[in-house]
Amino acid sequence: MEYLAHINGERKQSIKDHLCGTAELASRFAERFGKADWGYCCGMLHDIGKYSLAFQEKIKNNSDKRVDHSTAGAKVCFEKGGMYGFMSYCIAGHHSGMPDHGSSSDEGNAPTLEGRKRKRIEDYSAFKSEIKIPEINTTPFEPLKVPDPDFSLSVFIRMLYSCLVDADFLDTERFMKNGQTLREAEEDISVLLERLKGYVADWLRNEDKDTVNGRRTEILRHCFEKGLSERGIFQLTVPTGGGKTIASLAFALQHAVENHIDRVIYVIPYTSIIEQNAEVFRRILGDQNVLENHYNVDYESSEELKPMQLASENWDKPVVVTTNVQFFESLFGNKSSRCRKLHNIANSVIIFDEAQMLPTDYLKPCIAMMEELVGNFRSSIVLCTATQPALTSFFRRKMPVTELCPRVEEQFRFFERVTFKNVGMVSEGELIEKLEQEEQALCIVNTKKRAQRIYQKMKGEGVFHLSTTMYPKHRRRILEKIRQLVKNGERCILISTSLVEAGVDLDFRAVYRQLAGVDSMIQAAGRCNREGKRDPKESFAYIFQFEEKENVPGQQLQIDVSKMLLSEGEDISSLRGIEKYFEALYHFRGESLDKKKILEEFKGKRYNFSKAAREFKLIEENTLTVFVSKEKEAEEILQQIRRQGYTKSGMRKAGQYCVQLYESDVEKLQGAGMLRRISEDIEDFFELVDKEQYTEEMGLNLGIESGVAVIM
Repeated sequence: MEYLAHINGERKQSIKDHLCGTAELASRFAERFGKADWGYCCGMLHDIGKYSLAFQEKIKNNSDKRVDHSTAGAKVCFEKGGMYGFMSYCIAGHHSGMPDHGSSSDEGNAPTLEGRKRKRIEDYSAFKSEIKIPEINTTPFEPLKVPDPDFSLSVFIRMLYSCLVDADFLDTERFMKNGQTLREAEEDISVLLERLKGYVADWLRNEDKDTVNGRRTEILRHCFEKGLSERGIFQLTVPTGGGKTIASLAFALQHAVENHIDRVIYVIPYTSIIEQNAEVFRRILGDQNVLENHYNVDYESSEELKPMQLASENWDKPVVVTTNVQFFESLFGNKSSRCRKLHNIANSVIIFDEAQMLPTDYLKPCIAMMEELVGNFRSSIVLCTATQPALTSFFRRKMPVTELCPRVEEQFRFFERVTFKNVGMVSEGELIEKLEQEEQALCIVNTKKRAQRIYQKMKGEGVFHLSTTMYPKHRRRILEKIRQLVKNGERCILISTSLVEAGVDLDFRAVYRQLAGVDSMIQAAGRCNREGKRDPKESFAYIFQFEEKENVPGQQLQIDVSKMLLSEGEDISSLRGIEKYFEALYHFRGESLDKKKILEEFKGKRYNFSKAAREFKLIEENTLTVFVSKEKEAEEILQQIRRQGYTKSGMRKAGQYCVQLYESDVEKLQGAGMLRRISEDIEDFFELVDKEQYTEEMGLNLGIESGVAVIM
């Protein structure tokens, strides 16, 4: 009998061919971390359930009948026992996602691994006539070298799962498209290193350490030299203006070539910084070598971009630029679409830009995962920031952390741009009086409502408002206008929320910052005298507090710790001040550094992959999306969504015209008849009906009171 895995028109692929093709690919992927035998075995067993007569009837008759073909390989692994049992998570979940372990009382219909053990499935024993169970000759890791063998094993299983699902996708794609997959061959990382060296060749001739460019060159040169180090954990503590983007790329490419590492991955908290950095990297390294992977980027809109869209599924490019959310939610995910890329994170240089923005609620699981990538998956990590978080104590393997910036304290003194002044308590009226005396000033407050209120009281020629109550395309337009005014030396007062603190290139004469976390206040100060053209003693970052109590979701502890340090007379802009801030913050957070107890889901060889994936959400689901269709393109996108419903590309385009709001704000606006659901099929997605509520000056007005209603 002919046993088939796939049929495409007249062409057929046998199960054996598909298993061998998948096994060879999975073996190659797992070789990145020295476990080719595991990848091969997983690939050979994953689809043996297709040997059942029921599946063969289904595929040959093109029937819609559901036949479970994933449980069979998992059952073979259960029966063989020993280390084979670990592969059962991967094989059982290669379509539906890796399951939770479950309990011995689970019956065959339970979606757990224990349930799969007891599930009755079609006879698949015919596989024995064609397939031999491969031998496994290695262990997942050396148990004595890991502090938490259970967590290490769970990460090993994830990596193996990634090798399997990517190999399965690729072998199937190769057959279905008859080898015409439109995937591009990227250039070797050594070519990219030479390209970067050519780009910075003139800079490296600068030996003058008394100039800004000379200091940047010193840091850059040191990063090239340190790139020759062995794999490990590094930090690049560079003051604002020190050129850390190019310096970190120099280290990463040199380090990758020296250690035969496959790719460089930049993990960045804000899409604004991602877009900025990715543009720099593309200009230096070439478009085809840089993958930008986040919600706002659309690779589906043209055939020309199709290779990038395919690469975004498994990160098969030498330089990847992505978000904290995408990176960590993939590493703690359980679905094939999320996990497919994981094996390409192995043997990488991973740079955490703005490392102080690592998610505090999940800091312990994130650091445990980072440690695994270095300890067991041949990667190096770089913590890159001007405000280095105190993370060393959380690394349980006690690996050394190597600083890449030469003479750190001296660099910080040299790049000092501003003088911090703590002005204490002020009223809104007093703050406005101070701002009205300024010619060019940035004022950052902690809430959107406060920013809107202050702007309303001040608005006039040269006064602007910026916050996430404006959709991204609108914000970019306003920022461009502000940059031009500042550059021309014209009056410009900007009232904003924290969104301008990182990755936004602004240079004001003074900054006013409401008390917040120390890292936020330092980032805000980085928007003052950015180019160093004025004397730091005449460029002020004013720290102030409002008299009345204010609720700032998710930021109260950061504010309290900063207040404590200021009351003790600590210099919060110093390296020691920054270190003390993070030490205190993490101390007070205690157990809540693993808020959802993610690490407890992987204990006693009973691993809950599905539950951990559900719980590990860096952005909590307490915000809802409001679409604003005031521009012609936005109206066209809205009509397309109404016609076609939810599509990934449609929602990506819509993102440029969306505002994220807390549920309480949505309820008020909805109660006043200003919002309506766009479609019953898309939950938590609203359209602004009352267009007057959104203005060019202020974005979406949140000043509406509860109980206001519109009578139609």
